[in-house]
Formats: sequence, structure tokens, C-alpha cells
Amino acid sequence: MKKILNLFKNPKVKMVIILSFLLFLYTTICALSYGQNVSTDIANSVFRLHVLANSDSKEDQALKLKVRDSLLNYMNEICENCKSKEDAIILVEKNKDSFKQIALDTISTEGYSYDVNINIGNFEFPTKNYGDISLPAGFYDALRVEIGEAKGQNWWCVMFPPLCFVDISSGIVPDESKELMEDNLTEEEFALVSKDSSKDIKFKFKLLEFLGNNGLITAKK
Repeated sequence: MKKILNLFKNPKVKMVIILSFLLFLYTTICALSYGQNVSTDIANSVFRLHVLANSDSKEDQALKLKVRDSLLNYMNEICENCKSKEDAIILVEKNKDSFKQIALDTISTEGYSYDVNINIGNFEFPTKNYGDISLPAGFYDALRVEIGEAKGQNWWCVMFPPLCFVDISSGIVPDESKELMEDNLTEEEFALVSKDSSKDIKFKFKLLEFLGNNGLITAKK
């Protein structure tokens, strides 16, 4: 123990320790700053859909998917010509009552009487994969649809760019959707969310994922 204490008294050792700490601190600050900026840019470029089932029962989960399908069909009609996240939010805000009515009609058709709560806000999302596009965990603007007590499992997708319509069998996002996302992101940011990327980019995505999952960065407004 004395040897260790004496070692710390050595000016050169002290300097190495101080420099190592400062390097660690600088690297950490840079990583957090990078993660925050990129996470915010990505979140500012997408508008998501979040549907919560009444419960986790088999029937309520099946109903959730029915509501989802009805909402997606309507969304595809009104958002077809959206070129930006802002366009999508304006359209959804304008037609929010229609979204609610479509959900209520679907629920009634299926023989249920659950109420529906719909709002547009900034919500926390986990890392999600949409074909060959991945979005890191974080806070995103979204249309949130709560069925009944909304205590069941969630269903997520992206309304803009339209990633909800990914061909599940092939796992490939349509080129048009990729182009919209690419137009709204920097080259590096688009590379980060694309699975077809270099090891360096994949490491940066993992960094974003780690920081987001641990609440160290947030795009929350």
C-alpha cells in the first residue's frame, strides 16, 4: 500500500493520471455531444405511429392489429404526397378526428366498445428495425393511439418516411421511402440507420443505441 501511495507522489505519475482523466472526460463529452446531435437530427426527420392495445389478451392484441391496419390504410391515402415530417404532422393534426373515428369504427365492427384516445406528442421508443433500416432508441414525435385502458403491448412504425409498409417477407424498405429519409438526413446519419454500412458506422450506431437505452441522450423536447 505504501508503495502505491509513494507512486502517486511521483510528479510524472500524477501527470499521467491527470492527463488520462482529462482524456477520458473529453472523450465522454464528445461522445455524448455527438450522440445528442445525431439522435436529435434523426428524431427531427421522422414521425412515428404508436398503437397500444387495451390489454395483452389474445383478443385485444388481435384487435390492436385490426385497428393498426385501418389506420395504415387511411394514413397511406392522406400522406401519399408528404415530402417532410412537418407535412405529415400537419396532415395528421388536421385529420386527427378522422383517425380516432376510424379506430372507433374498427373496434365497433369487431364487436367491442372500447374508447380511443389519440394525441400527437413526443414519446420514448426503443431501438426498432424496419426492413434494412434501424432507428435508435430515443424520443420521437408520434401519433399515439390508445385503445381502451392501453395496458397491452405496443405496436410501432414510422409514418414519415413511410416505413410501415415494409415488405415483411423480403425485409426491404421501398426505395422511395429510403430516398425521403435520405433527403431529410445527412449522409452520415442516413448511413447510421442503414444496415448496409461500414464497421465504423455500425459502431457509432451501437454507441447511439447504448446512450439512448441508458437515458444519456434524448431528443425529448
